[in-house]
Amino acid sequence: MKFQDFIRSQKRRPDNGLRDHDMQWDFWTLSPESAHMVTWLMGDRGIPKTYRHMNGYGSHTYMWINAGGEKFWVKYHVKTDQGIDFLSQADADRLAGEAPDYHRRDLFDAIAGGNAPSWTLYVQAMPFADAPDYRFNPFDLTKVWPHGDYPLIEVGRLTLDRNPEDYFTHIEQAAFSPSSMVPGVGPSPDKMLLGRLLSYPDAHRYRIGANHAQLPPNRPHSATNSYAKDRAMRYEPANTARPYAPNSYGGPAADTKQYGEIAGWETSGEMVREAYKLHREDDDFGQAGTLVRRVLDDAARERLVSNVAGHLRDGVSAPVLEQALQYWRNIDKSTGDRIATAVNAS
Repeated sequence: MKFQDFIRSQKRRPDNGLRDHDMQWDFWTLSPESAHMVTWLMGDRGIPKTYRHMNGYGSHTYMWINAGGEKFWVKYHVKTDQGIDFLSQADADRLAGEAPDYHRRDLFDAIAGGNAPSWTLYVQAMPFADAPDYRFNPFDLTKVWPHGDYPLIEVGRLTLDRNPEDYFTHIEQAAFSPSSMVPGVGPSPDKMLLGRLLSYPDAHRYRIGANHAQLPPNRPHSATNSYAKDRAMRYEPANTARPYAPNSYGGPAADTKQYGEIAGWETSGEMVREAYKLHREDDDFGQAGTLVRRVLDDAARERLVSNVAGHLRDGVSAPVLEQALQYWRNIDKSTGDRIATAVNAS
């Protein structure tokens, strides 16, 4: 339920239409579960050099069911084959004025020039039964699974080798949704994911139209059978005289013998129907602190301090500033003290 408030806090103010750092830090510091994400954002990877030099993450936990009926919880990692690279804050500020389309142009030119970027897809796979007693809630969107517990497993590769013919048709009208799943893939008790299964298709119906799935960028390559019909801009007929299921006239029906029954969790009410309960290592600042102390090197920590201090010096009010400095001390006291020194030295 906090997600909509998070989005509002990062957008422009309703009165003057301007971005507001005070609004951002006020929400973040009052929502300490944001700490790992904010630490990532304020570090080097928050300003990727190009789209080609950044990773992608599914964030949510999904369920996979193999041919033998075994169930696993999985997280997706789409890692760049070009290597991670980033811009300094100074370079990013310069490019924002000189070349605001820098990232879009770089990707288009790379593909057009035959330098097709690629990403390797990995998954982390957690056995189904591990989830209830894992050391922290594995369905918490604000947490990552340590690779030491669940190593990356290589799955395949994504290559971008063709540019759109028409940007509006193929990009603006694209309608991605986590509810678009194939047999063998299902959702998890991740409550944010469950909300998105409903909200994304709803947004597409409002933004593009009820029949957005019939548009070129959204049309599946494999034939689909559905009793969906009518509404605005429909141009493919339903091809069924009895538009409902089940029916007694030979209409299409789900073939559960071929694809299996609809996947269920078959697990405890705690994981599904009740509010999340704390696991033994659930906390707000632990993963962010690990990122600062064990993942970043000295130079990266220095840039983190500079980025955060620069952001905090730009329009953050005194009460929220105090909250922000304490927030960073909760992540890592040494880093928080360095940020406070940098802010107060200005």
